[in-house]
Amino acid sequence: MPVVEGTREQPLPTIWELPDELWEEIEPIVECFYPPASTGRPRADLRRVLDGVIHRLRSGCQWQHLPERFGAASTVHGWFQRFAADGLLEEIWAYLVRECEELGEVRWEWQAADGVMGKSRFTGGARGPNPTDRAKMGTKKSVIVDADGGPLGAVVAGANVHDTKLLEQTIEAIVIARPDPQKVIQNICLDKGFDNPTNYLGLSKLACALLWYRRRHRLQHR
Repeated sequence: MPVVEGTREQPLPTIWELPDELWEEIEPIVECFYPPASTGRPRADLRRVLDGVIHRLRSGCQWQHLPERFGAASTVHGWFQRFAADGLLEEIWAYLVRECEELGEVRWEWQAADGVMGKSRFTGGARGPNPTDRAKMGTKKSVIVDADGGPLGAVVAGANVHDTKLLEQTIEAIVIARPDPQKVIQNICLDKGFDNPTNYLGLSKLACALLWYRRRHRLQHR
């Protein structure tokens, strides 16, 4: 498979299925979670299952509309739930972030965090009334990324939980250990909604500097 290089102006193409090189990296992680049994019914092809999960998340299609090449949709969905419950997906995420860090591609000096609300059509899990959607049940995803937009950590809560109450948890949810703030100065960009004493205290404990990033100020200085 030819090597494709990208730049910040021309990023790498989106991955829709696992390339051979990437599968070779994460296959040992998968085998550690689910070692192949010597007896019994053969399990599903977990590489094909992961390809199906990636396709579902990237395309947004319904599970029952997955292309047939990924196998039975019920099988892919069942394994996805198992991956999430067992922590496999988070372990793969952490491995990839560590690999990027070793290559010097995680830009810890500048980070950004924010939350987004969505619908919650099923019961269970973290959910609550959405104040912007007539109090219908929904969720809030709070995410932190590095300067290039690479995801570092995420927290899911009810849609009625304010962003300021999730920031400290979101930073602590970063999937690998952050660099020592005494050695690497780490700034975090936030919008005006985070201008709250709760965040001042939490960020002082985590040794992060703040930058209130205001859209109007940005537009005035272009």
